[in-house]
Amino acid sequence: MKQRIVFATGNAHKMQEIRMILADLGAEVISMKEAGVNVDVVEAGTTFEENARIKAEAIGQILPEDIVLADDSGLEIDYLDKAPGVYSARFAGEHTSYDIKNQMLIDQLAGVPDEKRTARFVCVIAAVFPDGTKKMVRETMEGRIGYEIAGDHGFGYDPIFYLPEYGCTSAQLSPEEKNKISHRGKALRAMRDLMEELL
Repeated sequence: MKQRIVFATGNAHKMQEIRMILADLGAEVISMKEAGVNVDVVEAGTTFEENARIKAEAIGQILPEDIVLADDSGLEIDYLDKAPGVYSARFAGEHTSYDIKNQMLIDQLAGVPDEKRTARFVCVIAAVFPDGTKKMVRETMEGRIGYEIAGDHGFGYDPIFYLPEYGCTSAQLSPEEKNKISHRGKALRAMRDLMEELL
């Protein structure tokens, strides 16, 4: 039987990125929903590492035959003491649209100069293998918070995440360009390298 990789997410945007990056592993890559798992894992950790591990281990117990990957990712803004951080998805309420969340963050940085608008996207991926092996990787994408919402690609906080070296937000990059430099792209490639050794 071909090894299956189950990613503990219900986020369709995220699954698109994941499939693109893990395509050459030769394994079937599916979401936990597609694997028939529909549980809400409570992410009670205070770090990205804790939350990723909690998710991977919880789904790994339900799907012991599969390699289970889980990520926790978010936006850290230095001026706001690294907020929203692990609360990125829940910032201003879980069901608040990202247009509103993005505008709120821009408003919170009103009058703050470029050099103090530093921020990064963080992605931690935890993996649980059928033999009980556990692995974890952490990657970041550095940038700044822009002054306006810009770009139609990407999702979440991409439209306010400005990349000085590209002169645009991460939502203005093509998906291919973004995957090369994004926190999730880098973390998935690092995890792919680890899995190639173990598969």
